[in-house]
Amino acid sequence: MERIADVLARKYPQFNTVVPQCLVSDALYQMCCENVDYLIVMEEEKFLGIITDHDIASRVLFDDRPLNRIPVKDFMSKTLPVVTADNSIEYSMQVMERYQVKHVAVFDQFEFRGIISSQDVMQEVLNKGNVDFEEMKDAC
Repeated sequence: MERIADVLARKYPQFNTVVPQCLVSDALYQMCCENVDYLIVMEEEKFLGIITDHDIASRVLFDDRPLNRIPVKDFMSKTLPVVTADNSIEYSMQVMERYQVKHVAVFDQFEFRGIISSQDVMQEVLNKGNVDFEEMKDAC
């Protein structure tokens, strides 16, 4: 299978970013408009984490404030597993499985390159076509 860098190169540029001070209600609106399930939280070109629709849904139950008064920084995920652009797709699948997450951050050295989601991995596998699922099972 291919490297993560190859998948990132085929993905659209990741413009689905938000600042940590943005309100959760505005972030949800942006996710809806951009048809994405996560936003990358950045400040001054520095990666801080991501906020997903799942983060919002699971945390809103325990917070009595309205979404238009909660900043993204209160709901975002700050700790994501990290892979490098040179890692394989199989490795990213193993990391997602090990940490039970749907997103991993991609870094080269200390420079943020993007996010790879389980959906990106699944799309890559389906696009490849002739996939040996037993081989993938053994790799994981």
